[in-house]
Amino acid sequence: MDASTLQEFGMRYTAAWCSQDAARVAAFFAEDGSLTINGGAPAAGRAAIAASAQGFMTAFPDLVVGMDSLDVERDNVVYRWTLTGTNTGPGGTGKAVRITGYEEWMIGADGLIAASLGHFDEVEYQRQLKAGFGDG
Repeated sequence: MDASTLQEFGMRYTAAWCSQDAARVAAFFAEDGSLTINGGAPAAGRAAIAASAQGFMTAFPDLVVGMDSLDVERDNVVYRWTLTGTNTGPGGTGKAVRITGYEEWMIGADGLIAASLGHFDEVEYQRQLKAGFGDG
């Protein structure tokens, strides 16, 4: 994939995260693709990936993801993002959250994400869920 195609792919992926439609996020992954968040158990296959995305979408009904950058590093594409939202989903704290993170994508021959390793500061995320962004 050339740089222009990758940028466009990243912008569409970002829009999918903002859509509140988890299946749209999962569609960017190969049928047998995987999403691993912070070294946890991989969500393997589109249904599992959609369930992972839905967890964030449910927790943050006003979820907005912004693409900060998209770069090729070695054999991977690195997608850097910022997530903002208010934790008003079921059992939510009502607190605003703003976290940054990144995904390391392995792109398959079909042009879809074969595997993504997602990373963000879990400790800061948990702090913001309790105290809110900018507090504490």
